[in-house]
Amino acid sequence: MLTRRADFLAANAGRRAPMPGFVLLVRDRGDDDASVRLGITVTKKIGNAVIRNRMKRRFRALARELLPEAGIAGADHVLIGRAGGVERDYGALREELRKALRKLGAA
Repeated sequence: MLTRRADFLAANAGRRAPMPGFVLLVRDRGDDDASVRLGITVTKKIGNAVIRNRMKRRFRALARELLPEAGIAGADHVLIGRAGGVERDYGALREELRKALRKLGAA
């Protein structure tokens, strides 16, 4: 899990895949560690704390489900919540994340 601001800023320089519910940033760390790290950020523009926390919980559940097999090894993945993301169907978010991972994995 990403917690340091420097890691989030470094991921911002990586590749991005904007989707309707979120933006996925992926940056190869360049070290010998093949683990997949995740960072989640939802700004205060999205809503109050309850809504932001709900969105983060949904992102964590999506990541647990998809990143082990579809994530890019040795890379940091950052999910940035968008305004329409919390109202979106969970299945739609799953397909969007799968599509974003395929797009960035092929690049």
